[in-house]
Amino acid sequence: MTLVLDPFYLIVDNAAWVRRLVPLGVKLIQLRIKGEPDAAIARQIREAKICCEQHGAHLVVNDYWRLAIAEGCTFVHLGQEDLAGADLAAIRAAGIRLGVSTHDHIELDQALSVAPDYVALGPIYPTVLKQMPWNPQGLSRITEWKQLIGEIPLVAIGGLTIDRIPGVLAAGADSAAVVTDILRHPDPEHQTRRWMAVTSAIV
Repeated sequence: MTLVLDPFYLIVDNAAWVRRLVPLGVKLIQLRIKGEPDAAIARQIREAKICCEQHGAHLVVNDYWRLAIAEGCTFVHLGQEDLAGADLAAIRAAGIRLGVSTHDHIELDQALSVAPDYVALGPIYPTVLKQMPWNPQGLSRITEWKQLIGEIPLVAIGGLTIDRIPGVLAAGADSAAVVTDILRHPDPEHQTRRWMAVTSAIV
């Protein structure tokens, strides 16, 4: 059965954000932690998973598929480098759904070859989160990607703001992923509620 993603996809860098924002009603959240020891990441995954289970949210673990399996998680997201080294058979055997990042046609072909549960495309707009070797994709690339992947859910990411949500979803994205527009906002709780209201009104 085709996965249905919530149109609001929040990405955070520690479990404290999960505990802070998921209780507001967030239903889809990715835990993307970089540069910490595995034991510390496993502890944060465990904390985030408990919170998400309590509030009926889907937790997506970025990159650390082995820890996701060990902690009994149900969703992982892999970038292209991590996809190349991942044991996809083990991930599937654990009943874990898989999301994959793409930035060009070669990466899209690679992603589709592993039958992902969703495909992410980015950056749609310029982003301050990290240096990207790719130019902004724009709305037309969202439409192209959606035509290519069919019923597989498409997640748009990169430089997304509340004002840009309607155009992103109208172009064909099933879900809009956000990081800085919430995590760097002076009132993250208020901004999270605004994102939820706008995305739910559109779909």
